[in-house]
Amino acid sequence: MINLATKEKKTFSFDKNHSLNILYAKPDKYKQLEEISGKYDEIINTGSNLSYSPLGINKNGISLDLKKFNRIIDFDENEKTITVEAGITLIDLLNFTLSKNLWIPQLPGYPTITIGGAVSANSHGKSCALHGTIRKSIKSILLFHKVNGWVKLSEKENKNIFDLTIGGLGLTGTIVQVTFKLININNTFFNTKKISVNNIQESKKYFSRENINNSFIYSWHRADNLSNFGEGIIYENLIDTSSENNFKNFKVKNNNFRPLFFPFWNKFSIKLINKFFLLFNKLDAKEKKEDFLKVIFPFYGKENYFNFFGRKGFLEIQLLINQTYLEQFLDEFKKLYQIHKPSISLFSIKNMSGEQNLIRFEDNKVCLTFDFIKNKSSLSFMEQIDKLYLKYEILPSVAKDSRIGKDTFYKTYKYATEFKKKLYEFDKKRTYKSEVSRRLEL
Repeated sequence: MINLATKEKKTFSFDKNHSLNILYAKPDKYKQLEEISGKYDEIINTGSNLSYSPLGINKNGISLDLKKFNRIIDFDENEKTITVEAGITLIDLLNFTLSKNLWIPQLPGYPTITIGGAVSANSHGKSCALHGTIRKSIKSILLFHKVNGWVKLSEKENKNIFDLTIGGLGLTGTIVQVTFKLININNTFFNTKKISVNNIQESKKYFSRENINNSFIYSWHRADNLSNFGEGIIYENLIDTSSENNFKNFKVKNNNFRPLFFPFWNKFSIKLINKFFLLFNKLDAKEKKEDFLKVIFPFYGKENYFNFFGRKGFLEIQLLINQTYLEQFLDEFKKLYQIHKPSISLFSIKNMSGEQNLIRFEDNKVCLTFDFIKNKSSLSFMEQIDKLYLKYEILPSVAKDSRIGKDTFYKTYKYATEFKKKLYEFDKKRTYKSEVSRRLEL
């Protein structure tokens, strides 16, 4: 018998809205994973613990920290496939594949997120209009389940569980290995264009389905008051093909997320910083070359944005909406804004492509993101926004919004009941649970 120590620690969701004292273990061998899983009735998996919602923590049972499962298992340069363990970070994966002029483009916004976490959340990145979600790059998965054992998943093998696992929030078992289909990338530098806009109406044309091409288009907008709501910058990134790729391994520092004791963000500071940011971008070059880390991982090196919310944390909503409803929704958004006066620190837009199914945050829609200071006015405002979801066929992200309740979830995710039914068929005891699955009664 392998002696694997368990430890207790206080753990927070990334948005700081949930904290729990959890029991966790850090296996680094498959036998250890089997043994520790066999001892507990409830299990959940965790990696870098960078999910906004508490997807990797559970007050009961055990949280399995998989960061030691960080090895490259197989690479086939001719077939352009790679098999890695779930605890490997995005940057460690990229340091290997980029040296071969290959990558997966569906990358969430921070380099130390683990592959297992990205797959569980069906993550997307800046290129999600063009490349969709990470589901599009996955060839197969090796899953361990306490009851069902080792299960191979792909489009051809155990397809039902394959579909449940991608975007399944870690509820089907422990993702141990993932095989990806890689695509070519000619360079790790991008040419970035910036276009100033005065309002959402001016922005709308950049997010039409007809404008989806080989570039990554996204935006930043002011939302600190109604007089300049929607003023901002459209960014367009295109991989630089004018020069040879002289790639060198990226050296990424440890996460520097340390919330201030007292928050820096407030209505005054948000307005002031937004003015300076907008002015800087208007004075800056309209076109320039930018490196891979800055483009693909926009919050790396800007951790203080989150630290400035303080120990109380922040709130985020990420919404998928059909473009035909965008202006109507934002008109109602502004009317509610006038009543509740929330404090919004970030407002951005990008396009997404894909097919919504089960509980995956994915569709051929526009993706809106709003960050809020956590206070009563923001919470009351967000509660009213929740009521607009059905009216405008909006899909909210469970991974980003840690407030979402079961009523909102089952009304907006029309295949959620099917997901729950299939999950119980695979795991009648419902072994893998998190605070999120408990709240949503999955």
